[in-house]
Amino acid sequence: MPYASFEDLDVWKRGCRLATDVYAAVRDSLDYGLKDQMTRAAVSVPSNIAEGHERDTTPEFVRFLKIAKGSCAELRTQLYIAKRIGAISQEHAARMTEECREIGAMLQGLIRSQAGKVKEEPDIGLPNELKTEH
Repeated sequence: MPYASFEDLDVWKRGCRLATDVYAAVRDSLDYGLKDQMTRAAVSVPSNIAEGHERDTTPEFVRFLKIAKGSCAELRTQLYIAKRIGAISQEHAARMTEECREIGAMLQGLIRSQAGKVKEEPDIGLPNELKTEH
């Protein structure tokens, strides 16, 4: 489905909801380091989707989608840790971890769909042994 703005993307909407869920889950946590890391990673997901979209080039959009996907994986890792140390409930961790998995899959699908629009890199005269295969 075509979209005019990043606000039209379901993955961006779900990323925003996930970020607010993370804030709610860690609101009372006294582990300020982990709390800070988790909220930063969570906010990074929809923020990078938005920033990449607004760059107005497909390669930049793909690059920022990959960053968002990495932030989603970072948050999943932090959720596992937070659950193990008792910073968040098992229920919250399970629900948000699953949401991270789904958002990551959505991002991967969007990356694939956008990557097909990116022209192959031009041959810049590198020796064959230095060229990467696509």
